[in-house]
Amino acid sequence: MKRFETTLFVLMFALMGTLSASAERLIKGANPYFTVEQMPDMTKWLPAPPSFDSEQFSYDKAQYAWGKSRREDKARAAMAISHASIDPVVICSHFSEAFGVDITPENTPQIYRLIIDGMETANNITVKPKRQYQRTRPFTYYNESTLVPDKEDVLRNNGSYPSGHTVIGTTAALLLSEVNPAAANELVKIGYECGQSRVITGYHWQSDVDASRFATSVALAKMHTSKRFIKQLARAKKEFARKSR
Repeated sequence: MKRFETTLFVLMFALMGTLSASAERLIKGANPYFTVEQMPDMTKWLPAPPSFDSEQFSYDKAQYAWGKSRREDKARAAMAISHASIDPVVICSHFSEAFGVDITPENTPQIYRLIIDGMETANNITVKPKRQYQRTRPFTYYNESTLVPDKEDVLRNNGSYPSGHTVIGTTAALLLSEVNPAAANELVKIGYECGQSRVITGYHWQSDVDASRFATSVALAKMHTSKRFIKQLARAKKEFARKSR
C-alpha cells in the first residue's frame, strides 16, 4: 500500500510539473492559438545561421559595428532600450500613436487580446531553432557590454537565432495593420525598428533579425487557420471601428 501511495505521489508531482511548465508564457496573460509543436518548424525551411568562419558572417560583423555606432544617437539608443521590454503593455505603447487609438487592456481589450495571443503564438516558432542552433549572441562573441546590461546574464546562454523580440515586434505591427490598414506604413516601420533595435543593443546579429521577419510571416499565415484567431480579429476590428469614431 505504501509503495502504491509513493508511486501515486511521484506521478502527481510529475504531472504538476508538466502542467506548470505548459502554463509558462513569454507574454504575460497570453493564450497562444498554437503550441510549439503545432507551429511550422523553422529548421525545415530556413538555412542554419551563417557560421563564424563564413563569408556571410562578414555582413553580421559589419552590422554589429553599425549598431554600435547608432548608440551614439541618444534618442535611437533610448528607443532600442525601450524595445527590449517584453511587457505587453509597453510593446503596445510603441504602436498606439501610429495606430490612432491607445492600446491597453482597459481601453481596447479585444485588440489587446489579439496582440498578446498573437505575439505568444508567433514566438513559439522560434523555440525549435533556438534550441537546435544555440547560436552565440554578439555581446558574448565580442565579450562586450550591451545597451541593456541587466539582461545579459539571463540571455547569454539563450540562442541568438532567430530573434524572439523581432518576431514579437513584427507580429504586433502586422496584426495592428490588419485591424487598421490605413496606418500600415507607420505601424510596419515601427515593427521594423523593433528588429533593428536588437542589433543596436548588441543582443542579435542582423541575420537573426532578417530570418525572424520571414518567420513571422509564416507564423501569421498559420494563425489565419485558427477559427479562434479569426473570431478575435473580427472583434478587434469591430472595437477599433467603435473607438476610432
